[in-house]
Amino acid sequence: MIKPTPNPPETDPASPYESLDSKKLHEAAERALDHYLLPASHIMANAQEPERMYLANPKYDTESLLANASETLGSASEMLNNFAAVLDTAHRKTALGIAQVVMLGEIAVNQALDNVEVPR
Repeated sequence: MIKPTPNPPETDPASPYESLDSKKLHEAAERALDHYLLPASHIMANAQEPERMYLANPKYDTESLLANASETLGSASEMLNNFAAVLDTAHRKTALGIAQVVMLGEIAVNQALDNVEVPR
């Protein structure tokens, strides 16, 4: 009698998995689960830590940070004033109002900068 399919290939009767200890398999499974499930719990555990994407460099002192903020606000105020000059009346008033709010922020930062005591 002729079979339509050939016989399956002969394999080694000793499976490579028979030599593994169930403890090793359990440890490997735990490592795999930790790899995929612990990152989410790690993020949840550090909910109090701020996102580092937009934070100022913690190495800088308060005076340097305030000086940088003052320059940034001054630049923003100047850009708004220049932009307001090319707008029509209704939009110009809005841009000048925003420039004034930015200027008030700059004044507050400059006052804080004046109050910073430089370490000796």
